[in-house]
Amino acid sequence: MHTWNRTLTVSGINSPELRRDYTTQRALVAGYRRQTYLAVRLLLPPTVVPHVVAAVAFMHHTDTLLDTTPADAAEGDTYDAWEAEVRDALATGESGHPVLRPLLHTLTAHPRLRSPVEQFLAGAPFDRDFTGFADEAEYQRYVDAYSLPAFMLLASLLLAPDVDQGETERACRSFIDGSQRLDFVCDLAEDLRDGRLGLPEQTLKGHGVSRQDLEQGNDTPGVRALLREMLGLARRDLLASRVLPDLVAPPYRAFTRAFVTLEVLMADAATAEGTGVLRAPASPSPPAALRVVARAYVRRGR
Repeated sequence: MHTWNRTLTVSGINSPELRRDYTTQRALVAGYRRQTYLAVRLLLPPTVVPHVVAAVAFMHHTDTLLDTTPADAAEGDTYDAWEAEVRDALATGESGHPVLRPLLHTLTAHPRLRSPVEQFLAGAPFDRDFTGFADEAEYQRYVDAYSLPAFMLLASLLLAPDVDQGETERACRSFIDGSQRLDFVCDLAEDLRDGRLGLPEQTLKGHGVSRQDLEQGNDTPGVRALLREMLGLARRDLLASRVLPDLVAPPYRAFTRAFVTLEVLMADAATAEGTGVLRAPASPSPPAALRVVARAYVRRGR
């Protein structure tokens, strides 16, 4: 694995200011999911790593603003101000913001990233205004409008240019549907404290479960059945997306295979946790996650 400074150099990132920006965003991205960041560093060619960091950092910064902007925030601290700043940066190709400067540089190296960025911004109101879903159809609209464009910020950097478009869309849609549903289960405790619920109300009713049952962490047959159903659907969609490694460029296949497998591990960990996810997020054991990355690293070497 290249040192970080060497990674920046081989990626053609020579400006001291840009090197600082990418380095700052790298530290933030590494803190989100350490096993996934380890897979990025070990399994992706160094020439694409800073660009993955820039895209993921932009997505997380935007997502955090959507989730945390209070109603009485100062004008410059709101999501609306951020969106205006992003759109101005896209129009002019310039920005003084440490999140946007590396993103703009990455767009020069990977111009097809621009469309997912614009689609992600267009779908942001679905997340900003979201407090819950009436039914499964409403959840699926959220996935199409917000979750899928967010995933495409990463996927567009890795997908091979000559793959079948329909197959690619189905695989990416399947992955993010499973991953988003999994996130909503794993984040139940935090989301409920924030007044949000990512499981459709109609599905809760079908299992005889109330929002209060989830808020209170009640371990009932209905709650257990609800969680099994949601996690079963998430795992099904994640497994269906295992064709993704065949759709990315060859240098990115080891990473993509590990990326999907790590998400399946997360689903398995949440299933094993049962109603414990109502009190704290689930996560796979570090040794299991490291084994996934190590196997992919060895296979890549071969």
